[in-house]
Formats: sequence, structure tokens, C-alpha cells
Amino acid sequence: MHSRREGLLDGTGDGGDRTPSSWGLDDIMAPAIPTKGGVFRWLRYMVWPSTSSEAAKPMRPTAYLDGLRGFAAFLVYIHHHQLWAHGASNFRQAVIFENAFGWQGEYHFSTFVFVRNFFTGGHIAVALFYVISGYVLSTKALSLLQSGDLVKLGDSLASSFFRRWFRLYIPCIVTTFIYITTWHVFGYWNVAAKAKATYGEEVWNWYAEFKNFSFLFKEGPIWVSYNTHLWSIPLEMRGSMVIFMACLALSRATTKARLLCELLLAYYFLYIVDGYYCALFMAGMLQCDLDALAKRTDGYFPRFLRRLEPYKTLLYYILFVIGMWLAGVPSQTADVKDLRANPGWYWMSYLKPQAVFDPKWFYLFFASNMIMACVPRMRWLKRFFEARFCQFLGRVSFSLYLVHGPILAGLGDRLYHATGYVRTMGTPAELAELANWANAFPLPKGGPMGLEVAFLAPHIIILPFTLWMADIVTRLVDEPAVRFAQWMFKRTLGGAQEPKPEDPVALMRLA
Repeated sequence: MHSRREGLLDGTGDGGDRTPSSWGLDDIMAPAIPTKGGVFRWLRYMVWPSTSSEAAKPMRPTAYLDGLRGFAAFLVYIHHHQLWAHGASNFRQAVIFENAFGWQGEYHFSTFVFVRNFFTGGHIAVALFYVISGYVLSTKALSLLQSGDLVKLGDSLASSFFRRWFRLYIPCIVTTFIYITTWHVFGYWNVAAKAKATYGEEVWNWYAEFKNFSFLFKEGPIWVSYNTHLWSIPLEMRGSMVIFMACLALSRATTKARLLCELLLAYYFLYIVDGYYCALFMAGMLQCDLDALAKRTDGYFPRFLRRLEPYKTLLYYILFVIGMWLAGVPSQTADVKDLRANPGWYWMSYLKPQAVFDPKWFYLFFASNMIMACVPRMRWLKRFFEARFCQFLGRVSFSLYLVHGPILAGLGDRLYHATGYVRTMGTPAELAELANWANAFPLPKGGPMGLEVAFLAPHIIILPFTLWMADIVTRLVDEPAVRFAQWMFKRTLGGAQEPKPEDPVALMRLA
């Protein structure tokens, strides 16, 4: 790849003496589009990007965060495909996936303790997204805060506030707009969304939905019908604002007071009000603060944590096991009575605070924080997330999250129909649309649920295509969007003294 990824959390140069305020369109798109070789080189690069320079770069200390975020995005992909395919012709199978091992006499390998996280791990993945974002977004601010450089802290937070909306929503805008265009240009029909009669009507409806979806203070449902999986983006935006405001509000607090306030904020969001996503962000910030303080030779660090140092290996393995168990919390409904009906969760259900509407997020709060804390301290696990495949997933994680749903609803749905997962629910018109695909190439559906040949075979096509599209969107949409946000902010500064520019892609890869 031509792009620079010296560090997720490291400050890096922007590649020359030119400041972002003097960038043009070529600089914003670079390195997504090669500048030499013409259209054929660009097409080759888009279809088959080079990764030799990327692989040659040394591993940085925080690379595991990229891999963890990427693998979590991959779990979301698996989760949605499992529920879509198995719920198409037999909705009870989708319900079984979302409940514990032994629920109503159903015993399946894919619902067994720990194993279930690899089949329906989408919920713990979203919780990990938020914890990682809280960690990453607060890293630079906490570093400046701990060093006492409050002037640079203000500059950093101003930049972060300004750029965050563009970083999150531009990729959503571009991908959903291209998606609705394919319906009217190529007839890319799917059951997940209803196409309007004309393209003009479609564009207007898309605009009306998206302007409300992108409003930070929107009340009520935050779904967008063109890609329902984007529901987590507004919560990501709100959690980001909480982190920035907490960094600013606590900038002059003592270390003890700051840590206590971070802990109390996480408690408030989780136990007092139903703000689980804000609690996850604050927990990520608290972990980041403690990690940074632990590396310092001066200053305050909680003594009780120092006293646990001799037992850290045992403690982290215990926490990891508990976290993996909690990560598999049954999640079919938000009714606590349904949670109690699951084997092993009756007494656990009474730990849920009154404020929490959906019980699973309470348990996922602790699961995600335990897993997040254990990954860098368990060598074999850290090496796994530093492996090349996880690093690739980390690079395309946001785009993978954006494109996997539309691909599932279109290409995936057709291929599942062909191998035998024929939908029985829907309108006559919807069922007639896919009649020619139904059982076109039937395959066996025996064996462990979730590992049937009929389910796995379509992924020979779906998985490579999804990863390929995620890579394209990363290079042509996501990375230029990050640079565009940086350019926009620098343009507003005018002739003011600018801090040393940094590579926004490297800083915001996981944020």
C-alpha cells in the first residue's frame, strides 16, 4: 500500500513541508489513487492493490488494537450471516443461536459456552468497538494532560471535535448513496430495503433519512433503512463527544481526582442512566489513563494495582475466561425474563441494574473491558491479533462494517437461496423475485448448526468479495474522508500558527 500507517496512536509526519491547509484534491485522495500510469494503472490498483511495502514495516506496540478491532468486525460479519441464512427458512434456528446452550432442550456446538462467541459474537464486537474508541480517542489528550501541556491539549481537542463528524459520516453517506444507485441502475434488488418508484424519489428519501440519522441530538429510533447495521454510528458519535468533553473538563484535575471522575462517570452511565455506550467509552478512557500512568516513573498510580503485580498472569487468565463467558450472554430479546429462562443465567440476571433496558449490554460492558485489558498482557493472544490477517481486517474494519450488510442482503441472499436456505417469509412479490434462485444448487444442510456445507459453500464467493469491497472502500472512501476532515479543519485556521501536522489515517484508524 502507498498509505502511511506508522502508528495508530503515534504522532507522525504528513509527508513533507506542505501543511494540510495547502492540500488540494490530489493530496486528499492520495494515496488512494496513483498519480502516474493513467487509468489502467488506477484500475489495476483498485482491483489488485500492492501490500509489499505495508508488510515490510515493523510492528508497532499498539498493532494489537488494529487486529482486535478488525477481528471484532469479522465477528459481526459472521453473526449477521448466521442469523440471515438460518433464519430464512426456519426462524427458530436464528432464535436458538441467540440463546444459551440447553435453552428449551436445544444443545448445539455453536451455542456452547465460549464457542458461541465465534458464531454470534456481533454483540461483544460492538462493545469492543466502543471500548477501543474510548481508549484511542483519549490517548493523545491524556498524554498532553499528564505532561501538563494544556495549550496543545486545547488544540488537539478542537481538531478532534471538528473532524469527528466528517470521519464517521462521510463513508456512510458515500456507501449508502452508491448502494441506492445500484438499485435503479443495475436492478440490484434485495429484501432488506424497498426501492422507490423513481431514482429522484429514492434520492430525496435517502436525504430525508440521512439528515436525521446524522443529527447528534436526534430523539427516537436511530435506524437508517438503507443499511440498518449503521445504528451504532450515532452512538459512536455521542460516545466520542463524551470523551472529548471529559478530557476537557478534567484537564486541570489532579490525577487521583481524574481517575475517580472517570470511574464515577462510567458508573453513572451504566447504573444510573441507560447510557451503556457512554459507559463503554469512559471505561476505554480509564484503561488508557491507567496504562499511561503505569509506564511513568513519576506521579500517582493506584497502590492496590501495584500490589497485584506478582499475581498478574493468573489474574488476567481468570479475567479472560470470565470475560469470554459474559460475552456469550443470551440476547434474543431485551426482556430479563427471557434471560432468566436460559441455563446458567438465572441468578446472573438479578445483577442487572434497574436503569438498563437491554440486559445484554450490562454484561457486555464487563466482558469487553476484561477482554480489552487481557489482550496485550497474554502473549499468545496479542500475537494472534498482530498476525497479518487480523492486521488486514483492522485496516479495513470500518469499511467491512459498512459494506457487509448490503452485500449480505443482495449477493448473499441469492447464494443462500441457491444452496437451499429458501426464505418462507415475505410478500408474494418478494418471494417471486428470488424464485429462480431457490434450490438452484442445493447442498447438504446436515451436521453441526452453523457449519453446514450449504452455509459454508457460499462464502467461497461472499467472503472474498466482501473483503475486496471493504478494501476498495477503505482506499477510495474512508482514508480520503479522514484526510478531507483534516484539510477542512486546517482551512478554518487561516493564518494562525498550526501545530505540527500528523497523519490523520494513522491516528484515527480505530477511532
